[in-house]
Amino acid sequence: MSEFLRQYLTVAIFGGAAILMVALMLGVGRLVRPTRPQGQKYLNYECGVDPVGSGWSQSHVRYYIFALLFVMFDVEAVFIFPWAVRLDAMAVFGLVEMTIFIVVLALGLLYAWRKGVLRWI
Repeated sequence: MSEFLRQYLTVAIFGGAAILMVALMLGVGRLVRPTRPQGQKYLNYECGVDPVGSGWSQSHVRYYIFALLFVMFDVEAVFIFPWAVRLDAMAVFGLVEMTIFIVVLALGLLYAWRKGVLRWI
């Protein structure tokens, strides 16, 4: 057997072992866990509100906007950390650019605050 095929055989053996281990663990879990079927376990659940209709319930838009604001400021942190590390190399240009970036984000936060998006209730 050539060295090329032997390497593929090694990968196949490890892949098969991984699949076998996952199947074994799931099988043992199925055998060991308790099963107590109850009708209430299979009901749809969303934010503490009982579902209405045929399983589809509408959420408030406020939750999605709140999540988008969180993502926006999370991305802001992703941009600020590398900037802070390399601030000395970028000098005044980097400082001005980040100031503009933070001002635009602050204006977005002010707009959301004025619209009442940040009020939870």
